[in-house]
Amino acid sequence: MKAFYGDLKLGILGGGQLGRMLIQQAINYNVTVKVLDPDREAPCRRLCNEFVVGSLGDYETVYNFGKKVDLLTIEIEKVNVDALEQLEKEGVLVYPQSRIIRLIQDKGLQKQFFKENEIPTAEFQVISSPEQLAQSHIPFPYIQKLRRDGYDGKGVYRVNDASYLTNAFTEPSLIERMVDFEKEIGVIVARNESGEVKTFPLVEMEFNPEANLVEFLISPSTFPFEVQMEAENIAKRIAETLNIVGILAVEMFLTKDGKILVNELAPRPHNSGHQSIEGNVVSQFEQHLRAIFDQPLGDTACRSNAIMVNILGEAGYEGPAIYQGIEKILKCDGVYVHLYGKALTKPFRKMGHVTIIDNDREKAIEKARFVQQTLKVIA
Repeated sequence: MKAFYGDLKLGILGGGQLGRMLIQQAINYNVTVKVLDPDREAPCRRLCNEFVVGSLGDYETVYNFGKKVDLLTIEIEKVNVDALEQLEKEGVLVYPQSRIIRLIQDKGLQKQFFKENEIPTAEFQVISSPEQLAQSHIPFPYIQKLRRDGYDGKGVYRVNDASYLTNAFTEPSLIERMVDFEKEIGVIVARNESGEVKTFPLVEMEFNPEANLVEFLISPSTFPFEVQMEAENIAKRIAETLNIVGILAVEMFLTKDGKILVNELAPRPHNSGHQSIEGNVVSQFEQHLRAIFDQPLGDTACRSNAIMVNILGEAGYEGPAIYQGIEKILKCDGVYVHLYGKALTKPFRKMGHVTIIDNDREKAIEKARFVQQTLKVIA
């Protein structure tokens, strides 16, 4: 597919903020967008050309939705892959491909893919029962992750010693050796159908300790050039081995002894690339569209220092969202607010993000800390 067409229908499975930001870019390319989501109040509902309420996990719903579009993409991995496989057989373009979504839905398969392809990752063991967990060869403390349906820190449990096994997950899971890391880092890579591959510069991430999701992101990284190149090369190798079409987020650890270990993959636009809207020549959302439409990939260079702050619902508040302090942060230069259109807030719900741009890295970080302390979502 070599061009954008006004009458060509792009379907997006998932109507959350990632879909919303993808539509904001698709409008510039005159792409007709249809969205499927179970929530009739999803963030995409007012931006797309057609909004369908339905289950992403139901075969018939996904299949029937896909039959009415020319190209199908995702903004969430938890979708019915059997329906996507059938659609591919019938000629609907599905990017990322169904086989990749199937692999990434299962953290156990994902880890085995790393091992088989000699991609550096933490030592792990796949577990199918509490008995296997109790007999694990990986020493305490370790991390237990559900093989399926974990996201934004959910489905992750730290097992410090044998007493923690009582509350461990009983479903199929994997356990990983605890990594003594210096920093969590990420690279977003894109590949189009013609085989062109481009990475975005490495970013550094800080996680909310309570919610275990990205709260603060710094771009570009100031780690040594060799570290940045190694991380980008690992991301390229994964994209090329998978032959993915679209965007792939590669989350990694930089260990205290300078090694890079891959943590997880996400085959879609990702939280670790939000700063690219203002911070890079091309955004991750535009790059994803270019990739799935088989257009030349854009220039990923950083325009400036960019800090991204996730705006999470405050603990203790649930109900209609009130954005406290927004007028104070808008007085700062280089502050760009993105609200996701979610009417209701709850603790740690992603309600928006703010990107801060400044040619002076320290000033950018200082402003970002001010935003983090000032902008609160209450009810």
